[in-house]
Amino acid sequence: MVTVINNTDLKDTGSNKKVLLAAPRGYCAGVDRAVIAVEKALDHYGAPVYVRKQIVHNKHVVRSLERRGAIFVEEVDEAPEGCVMIFSAHGVSPAVVAMAESRNQQTIDATCPLVTKVHREVQRFEKEGYDILLVGHEGHEEVEGTAGQAPGIVQLIDGNDDIAKAKVKDPSKVIWLSQTTLSVDETMETVLKIRERFPLLENPPSDDICYATQNRQVAIKKIGADSDLVIVVGSANSSNTVRLVEVALEAGAKAAYRVDFASEIEDSWFEGVATVGVSSGASVPEELVSDVLDYLDEKGFGNVSTVTTAEEDIQFSLPKELRKELKGAGHDTSNKKR
Repeated sequence: MVTVINNTDLKDTGSNKKVLLAAPRGYCAGVDRAVIAVEKALDHYGAPVYVRKQIVHNKHVVRSLERRGAIFVEEVDEAPEGCVMIFSAHGVSPAVVAMAESRNQQTIDATCPLVTKVHREVQRFEKEGYDILLVGHEGHEEVEGTAGQAPGIVQLIDGNDDIAKAKVKDPSKVIWLSQTTLSVDETMETVLKIRERFPLLENPPSDDICYATQNRQVAIKKIGADSDLVIVVGSANSSNTVRLVEVALEAGAKAAYRVDFASEIEDSWFEGVATVGVSSGASVPEELVSDVLDYLDEKGFGNVSTVTTAEEDIQFSLPKELRKELKGAGHDTSNKKR
């Protein structure tokens, strides 16, 4: 039986074996909104509904929605004309929207509002004649959607080589923006290097890295410094999950691993371990964390101290297209699960 103790001071729980459970962890408001949007679309329209890319980067969530009738495609032209098409939380470019419209697809934009904010920044600074340097990871859906807001104007910075290759029209009109799920510390290191090349580089009007990403990194720094082993629950294609593993190690954790499910934990990780830190990426449902805690309990790590570094109460409304449909049908338009 897992004993959870609310504890922010890392006090001794009376056992040599203990778990430090990071809070906040797991689902953020943008992920919650996107997943619920698919669920409510299935309720309203019936199966199938189509989703471009994974709605969020989590195997369990995607499989659960597939069982209910969601069909995930890589591009909108893989889905039938006239179908219901949902854009993932990571956002899309105007070219993708245009392609869906050309196929008469009924689109629901589940892009996280914080990603949409970055899209609007790109559009604004393009109009004002800036060169835009986007700090992010090549190939990530969010980066593709953001860069697609201003093709030819946005230059991706994914390492020192990209900084060296960057070319701008006017060194006095250069601004950096970022993928929302990056490591805060790593991003600022990159910005300092960019500024060495472009001393007049301007900062975004507001922080692009999302509140949930920052909060989860702060929490894992707290537990990582006191953990022999850190387990982060989340999928390999989840950028914010991968960053949490790196941040835990940088904070002082002796070892840190990412798992999708408790069944992936290896017994060999526990040799000489007295304290285990646990967190999860922003697209991970809490049930997967509970499975990990149950596994740890069986290994003798039954005392769990919750280490809270922030409280989150942000909630985003459902996509406007879906709200309009649900309201017209007299259905619940609140952002709540069925």
